[in-house]
Amino acid sequence: MSRDARPPKSMSKRGTKSTSTGTSKSEPKGESKGESRSEPKSRPPWSVPVAVRDVPETGRRFDLVADESTRAAVAHAIGLRALPRFAASLDVSRQGRDGLRVVGRVSATVGQDCVVTLEPIENEIDEAVDLAFAPAVAPEASDEGDVHSQVVADDAPEPLVGGMIDLGEVATEFLSLGLDPYPRKADAAFAAPAAEDDTPHPFAALAALKKGQGDS
Repeated sequence: MSRDARPPKSMSKRGTKSTSTGTSKSEPKGESKGESRSEPKSRPPWSVPVAVRDVPETGRRFDLVADESTRAAVAHAIGLRALPRFAASLDVSRQGRDGLRVVGRVSATVGQDCVVTLEPIENEIDEAVDLAFAPAVAPEASDEGDVHSQVVADDAPEPLVGGMIDLGEVATEFLSLGLDPYPRKADAAFAAPAAEDDTPHPFAALAALKKGQGDS
């Protein structure tokens, strides 16, 4: 990424090396005394910002591999016991004049706990990615100044904010979508408690009568 392609303040301040690893390093900046402080937004656990102007017409490929500290942050964010491997191979191409399209795959080895035995297990994740991004369109206003809400179609492109996308956020989102919400060991079997038999027995009334006579 060129030096002038910086993520907006709403995104993570971590810079990105334009290497095949795709890992990023954080470099916090101090604020001047006269600068007003706004409410800080949550920082994504993995941030790989890419500007539209840094993607040529022929497209650009990103082979990203999360380092140990990034994997630990992602695991904490999405509730994993461990994340020993997390990578993404993504092809970014131009779509229209100001849009982008991201196609590729996200793969990972995730550590979870079996919902039956509570033993630690590992699962493999392999998710296909196909997303389109376009500049966000402001809602239309009527002559009276009322803003009309717009129905968003299922295939509508994702909003492209500040002329940038974040491939780290994309990879983390697809990793989260690929997780099994009820991970289970292959040989784990859930033994349901025996249900009570509510079927009336033919001698139940007689047994109750005898019990009543014995108590009198």
